[in-house]
Amino acid sequence: MREGTRTVLSMQNDYVGPTEAFALVIPVPVVLQEGQVKTLPKAVFAKVDTMGAPRLVEYWEQDPCAPMGGFDEGLMGGAGPARGTGIGRVREEGGLGVTVEAQFAVGEYQIVILSAKDSTGLDAWLRQERYQIPAGAEPLLKPYVESGSKFFVAKVDPTKVIFEGGRAALSPLRFHYDSEEFSLPIRLGLANSSGTQDLIVNILAPAQRYEVANAPNVTIPTNLDVRDSVRTRFGEFYAALFDKTLARTPGAVVTEYAWDASTCDPCPGPTLDGADLQTLGADVIGPGGAGRRFVLTRLHARYGTDWADDLVFKAAPGIVGGREFVVDGDRREEGAKPAQANSFQARYAIRHPWTGALACDAPVRGRWRRAAAGGAGRRRGRWHPERRQGRVRPRGKLVLAAEVASDIPELGVTAGSGATATLPAATGSGSAAAASGSAPGSAAAPPAAAAPARKPGCGCGAGSVADLAGGGVLAALVLFATRRRRRA
Repeated sequence: MREGTRTVLSMQNDYVGPTEAFALVIPVPVVLQEGQVKTLPKAVFAKVDTMGAPRLVEYWEQDPCAPMGGFDEGLMGGAGPARGTGIGRVREEGGLGVTVEAQFAVGEYQIVILSAKDSTGLDAWLRQERYQIPAGAEPLLKPYVESGSKFFVAKVDPTKVIFEGGRAALSPLRFHYDSEEFSLPIRLGLANSSGTQDLIVNILAPAQRYEVANAPNVTIPTNLDVRDSVRTRFGEFYAALFDKTLARTPGAVVTEYAWDASTCDPCPGPTLDGADLQTLGADVIGPGGAGRRFVLTRLHARYGTDWADDLVFKAAPGIVGGREFVVDGDRREEGAKPAQANSFQARYAIRHPWTGALACDAPVRGRWRRAAAGGAGRRRGRWHPERRQGRVRPRGKLVLAAEVASDIPELGVTAGSGATATLPAATGSGSAAAASGSAPGSAAAPPAAAAPARKPGCGCGAGSVADLAGGGVLAALVLFATRRRRRA
């Protein structure tokens, strides 16, 4: 969460490794005190993930000869800190240039805030304190030390966490600080990276979308009609779409969602309420708190061990896309377009054209709703496969052109012969409003629609982070280090 110079960083981490004491090491710009650190309930992370995840929706075309009207309307629509023993002392660590600026306990974490004069001294101090850090960590520590960063070291007491199958789900941590730069330290996590990894960043800010300032930005292609077979291959489909997007713009960070956090259309789950916003930082970012309207931005990056920089964020103008809106009288909204407010999402639709008789002289095609005529045959378009965390989706086997019923101009993909027949054009009375320019990182697109032709509902669902990213998601913010038991 971000406003002005204040950042509230919330993270949920899993740990796999020896069941001895271990720690998270996170660069921060200032010395943190006990009142700035707290643990959070895990449920709020799942809620945020569901809100911003790509959607698979399903529509049935209504009888083109039925009277207008009567169609579905759209679906527009914390735990406190565990108290510890705040010591709050500054202690020089002789000869190594490392200073313990503060230390205190929060939940299962024993937290130490360090500053260091040089990276070799910090590396030596961590090893002296029996932290088993990966070889080659010192060069990754160096740029943070040279920039004046402090180090948030959260040692975990393994007796206070439950290990299942060698994995410990840790209590989420939240801390806040003030800094002119809005960035996310990811380079340090490369020390224990096994290779390419995905990072999902969700940003909440009052009436503001964000993108990265030091890498290319693109928006994921959206509002694509897909074959019915995608119902059981949505994870694989989205992985192929994401891979193709990155192949088109290597090194880009992909915007997957930018929308008012209190609304959605369609809604795969509950929206974020005032209590959720308070939990995630509205209580400390400024006057008004959760009473203001927040924009949720979801950014998706994929990077390997050659990634050179931390992610730096900047405010970005509003965009719209991925809605059941009609432009130019007969076409649904395509791509991402500039707008005053943010209403952009990764949305994909299975459509069932009308196959019954046409008993009128002037049928009106393209009127969609979430159930077949008379309510029969209703099925929910949803995230269909099992949603097991860590499930790896097949990559490289699905052919996008064969699974889409509409072209993807941003990627140069033409719906192939294996796709379903062209669907009837959308029809409605919405008027179009011209919008100059194009959204950052997106291909040129038609003018934005000022109003929808109608607001049809849908059956919809969203995939989990692990599923949609192919199971390789790591919140690569931290360096995990096991601390060996001291021996006599």
